[in-house]
Amino acid sequence: MEEVRFHLPGLRYNFPLNMFWLSLQEQHPEYFRDGIKIVSFFGSFPFSLWNGGRLVSNDQCDAAFVKNVIKTINSKGIPVRYTFTNPLIGEEDLDDPFCNFCLKAADNGMNEVLVFSPILEQYIRDKYPSFKIDSTTCKEIKDVDELNAELEKDYRYVVLDYNMNNKWDVLEKINHKEKLEVLINALCIPDCKRRGDHYKNIALNQQIIMDNMKLPKEKQKHIIPWKCEYGDNNCIHTIQGYSTYVSPEMIYEKYLPMGINNFKIEGRTASIFSLVETYCHYMIKPEYQGQVRILLLKNLEAAKVISVNKPRPAVFKAE
Repeated sequence: MEEVRFHLPGLRYNFPLNMFWLSLQEQHPEYFRDGIKIVSFFGSFPFSLWNGGRLVSNDQCDAAFVKNVIKTINSKGIPVRYTFTNPLIGEEDLDDPFCNFCLKAADNGMNEVLVFSPILEQYIRDKYPSFKIDSTTCKEIKDVDELNAELEKDYRYVVLDYNMNNKWDVLEKINHKEKLEVLINALCIPDCKRRGDHYKNIALNQQIIMDNMKLPKEKQKHIIPWKCEYGDNNCIHTIQGYSTYVSPEMIYEKYLPMGINNFKIEGRTASIFSLVETYCHYMIKPEYQGQVRILLLKNLEAAKVISVNKPRPAVFKAE
């Protein structure tokens, strides 16, 4: 059976879930659909100025946490893939101490970086040549010729713009399908006109957060607001009517026969309950999904990743 290769979200908030997921596959391979293989965990450690795609504020990882996560994931034979896709990186940002620390901590020849900015890409290629470089969906490449040109470049993977999902006549024209990665659960509405502006809003807000770290409270700037009635509320159950939604059946019946077998699940800042649903939807056989949901949630509760409030005991006094 051909491998069905999944790239899963989270180096910080989803780290416990992802480790449970790997253990589940090791202990109960019979629960999983055919050919499932986890081939990377992607994201960034807060607070990373180079991060893109999702905004994380009021959080900072220490050096020990970063090193432990990298070591733990790599020990399973799985790469850490940094999502350094901030589109507004300038030369002045390249010496960011925390981002450079994260690269040095993972500079062992096993790990990857997703990039957007040509400035940052060249910096990483020059200073950290052991990293494999991936091209992000944030570039919004929607032309087949441009996409084929991107696939010819020195990228390990190129993540497809979600608007090209399920367009079989277009996908047939793509070369190097083995390097193509499909974002299968995009929460954005198809052909969202604000997607690029959203990436820029995140980049601007990250700079504000960075600046605020150095300022007294009374001088700190406000975050630039962003509201999306779709991405903020959608989940795996609400997007299935979208033309861009990729079902498990499509993966096996359409994508694999075409030679496309890399699939990305978004959700770095998603609710953990939503993510459990998404993982089960794509990777667990239907007859085991309910059992796996309960097993995962019990494990996450036992590990105090999630908590369920219980009534406080009282003393009975007769009236």
